[in-house]
Amino acid sequence: MNFLWFLIVGALAGWLAGVMVKGGGSGLVTNLIVGVIGALLGGFLFSLVGATGGGGLLGSLLVATIGAVILLFIVRKLKKA
Repeated sequence: MNFLWFLIVGALAGWLAGVMVKGGGSGLVTNLIVGVIGALLGGFLFSLVGATGGGGLLGSLLVATIGAVILLFIVRKLKKA
């Protein structure tokens, strides 16, 4: 069941990041990939500074969304280069 929640949070985070960065989502699979990678990136970055997103679903969604926004920003900059 935890894996299912991980996928749901990843998809939501990817969609939210897409809305914030590009103005819209990119489809379920792309949002899921961006969200899952964003969750890993966000968790890594938060651990570097000694912060946590809190516990539970909302904390996980916050960390994953922040990581996904950073990921989309990096990808956008690399595409322009």
